Amino acid sequence: MKRLEGKVAIITGANAGIGKATAALFAREGANLVLAARRLDKLKEVEEYAAALGVKAISVSTDVSVAADCRRLVDTCVETFGRVDILVNNAGIDDKNMSITNCDEELWNKVIAVDQTSVYYMMREALRYMAPAGSGSIVNISSIGATRSNAGVSYTAAKMAVIGMTKNVAIQFAGKGIRVNAVCPGPTQTDIFDPANLATFDNEFCHLCGKHFDGSLPRTQPEDQANAILFFASDESKAINGETLVVDYGATI
Repeated sequence: MKRLEGKVAIITGANAGIGKATAALFAREGANLVLAARRLDKLKEVEEYAAALGVKAISVSTDVSVAADCRRLVDTCVETFGRVDILVNNAGIDDKNMSITNCDEELWNKVIAVDQTSVYYMMREALRYMAPAGSGSIVNISSIGATRSNAGVSYTAAKMAVIGMTKNVAIQFAGKGIRVNAVCPGPTQTDIFDPANLATFDNEFCHLCGKHFDGSLPRTQPEDQANAILFFASDESKAINGETLVVDYGATI
């Protein structure tokens, strides 16, 4: 079933984890892809996978925290494929679960730039083309850290902002052929949960947060999140706008 056949999708952070799984799924569903990450080397693997399936994919080195890079990414998409139908704002970084007393300004500014401001930049640039075309689907990746406030202070703030921006932009374009929705992944088996990375987390604050999240449910896989993203990207969700879907095995019920 080619649910995205003939569509063109931009996916940020497509080099690993949820972004890579989403790119692979979109390719199987027939979408042409514009893959974005800071380093091109890991994107080439996704490009080759897409080519083997008979769809086109290009990679664009992009720092989504830089406005000019975001504009260049979207312009490259339209110059190459003539359109942009889907935008998946997946690129993001963790904040080591740092509490407000341990989060310095450098970390705060970095997380807000990558996890929040980039979503603003990317939506703004994509809408330059989606609005005149009167069609498009934007899927923003937030987090259960936004719904539970149990991540670090900067990550929580950024991911809450993503939900707010999602709803705000959805209001503006409701009924105009453009939809904006958000997916909130629960703990997902990505590089964030690599033991070496976890060792750098604020253990005291993690312990406090852990009292409300015991880990007894399975950890989701990137493909679980990709399936949710596909639903919002495809016409199967054409009547859904401004909504947030939590994918976490029910851990936040």
